[in-house]
Amino acid sequence: MDLTKENIVNADAPKTAKGHARMPTFFIPHGAGPCFFMDWSPAHTWNNMASFLKGIAATLPEQPRAIILVSAHWLESEFSVTGHARPHLIYDYSGFPRHTYELTYPAPGEPALAHRLAQLIEAHGMDGRVDAQRGFDHGMFIPLKLMFPGADIPVIQLSLRRDFDPGAHLELGHALAALRDEGVLIVGSGMSFHNMRGYGDPRFTPVSAEFDEWLINAVESQPTQRDTLLRDWEQAPHARLCHPAGAEEHLIPLLVAAGAGGESAGRKVYSERVMETMISAFRFG
Repeated sequence: MDLTKENIVNADAPKTAKGHARMPTFFIPHGAGPCFFMDWSPAHTWNNMASFLKGIAATLPEQPRAIILVSAHWLESEFSVTGHARPHLIYDYSGFPRHTYELTYPAPGEPALAHRLAQLIEAHGMDGRVDAQRGFDHGMFIPLKLMFPGADIPVIQLSLRRDFDPGAHLELGHALAALRDEGVLIVGSGMSFHNMRGYGDPRFTPVSAEFDEWLINAVESQPTQRDTLLRDWEQAPHARLCHPAGAEEHLIPLLVAAGAGGESAGRKVYSERVMETMISAFRFG
């Protein structure tokens, strides 16, 4: 974990023309199902990740006016945004204790912002639509329960596109970037390693570590080079062992967060060996 004082944005950061401090963007790990809210073996498995997520709010220049969260668990043929004023929760995990299906996170939506997002997406040459019925999946409410437990900040959830096209998801991030100056926090929620066969298998420790090192170097590159490297992420060492073909949905939210980061520098803000694999989180700005 790497939330040292020098990584915390000064609360007196200068305001933008919109009257807000410019928000950073994040790519965060959301763990395994409702892992933070249940017993696990070993018991400490998710403690450091939970502490990292709980600490994010304190690093921001101000409380976000709204949050746009891109979840690995919502795939559509075109970019879609939640448009309901009070979205329900989708418990899209199975085999966990009964109480984890009673977790709540009553954050409001913001339909006006949802429609604006769809317009921004279309202005960048891509199809975007508002889904007025879709709720919040666990890629949203599990990490946000730790990050902003008050559930009092409006949240818009944004889907991935089912083709996982890297360039399109970077461009999606570019389409959202201006909202950072309006107090909107943009979060990509996934996992930097996500191969179900690899979790708990020590043979994947060096594999995930080499991919993780490449990913850190890519994120911390100059922004133009960063986009180029992330667009070609399949060329990274062991890329398809860490994110199997057709199942890279947990990595792609990173590209949206990086695209929204624009010219802001990227850096690793959390890294840990979890269930024998290296997992990292990144911040832009």
